[in-house]
Amino acid sequence: MSVWFVTGASRGLGAEIARAAVAGGEDVAVAVRNPDRLPEDLKGRVFAVALDVTRADDIPAAVRQVTDRFGRIDVLVNNAGRGLLGALEEITDAEARSLFDLNVFGLINVTRAVLPVMRAQGGGKLVHIGSRSGFEGEPGVSMYSASKFAVAGISEALSAELEPFGIQSMVVEPGVFRTDFLDRSSLSVAAHRIPEYDGTPAHATLDWIDEANHTQLGDPVRGAALIHRVTSGDKLPQHLLLGRDAFDRWEVKVARMADDIAPWRDESVATAHEE
Repeated sequence: MSVWFVTGASRGLGAEIARAAVAGGEDVAVAVRNPDRLPEDLKGRVFAVALDVTRADDIPAAVRQVTDRFGRIDVLVNNAGRGLLGALEEITDAEARSLFDLNVFGLINVTRAVLPVMRAQGGGKLVHIGSRSGFEGEPGVSMYSASKFAVAGISEALSAELEPFGIQSMVVEPGVFRTDFLDRSSLSVAAHRIPEYDGTPAHATLDWIDEANHTQLGDPVRGAALIHRVTSGDKLPQHLLLGRDAFDRWEVKVARMADDIAPWRDESVATAHEE
């Protein structure tokens, strides 16, 4: 039995990860902004702490509540996050910073508060929920992609930094899953809309969101079960792609990068100093 701490677990993939961990016999703590909004089936089965991860000063106390209850934290799942749509030109600094406060700095600060616990106990696992948008930038989601690229980079760096302490780090990169992530409660749209982008890929993404909402291919129950199974193994992969579309887009990304890089390889290598 391990102790799991899952942020953003009041709904969507976070709630399903909590359910999968409970079903797997784990002790589960969840961080939610309002514990009263926790799904009824999780109440009484998980230990809920009230936490808005953008409030950095509140994070250490929340972590202490978990360790006071269970004595340790074996798995941290950084799931709290949201989306932001709009062409880059349409997004204000305030909108972008608000997104990064949650998706990036919230993750950083929760991880920073949990790491002393894991180092003291001699090990642990970090599971960061990224996105397929964290390895491929797409029109209309530039700022969201930037935040998830940051998550992937942080996770990769932590994997190397924390190896001496027996702590592993993995980024999960889901495609589109049938949660409420595309609802306006989880997804923001730039307040300023530039009409010149109508009919272009950036605004086509807005139309796709309305069509795709709650019809997404990915099953969050199956996705959460796989996350739990992989995390329960001895060795975490650095990256876990989740969903058919994530693999499809990864193959497109790799092929495109190869096409971009190959023609300039010799000239690029030649920019080095001669030995």
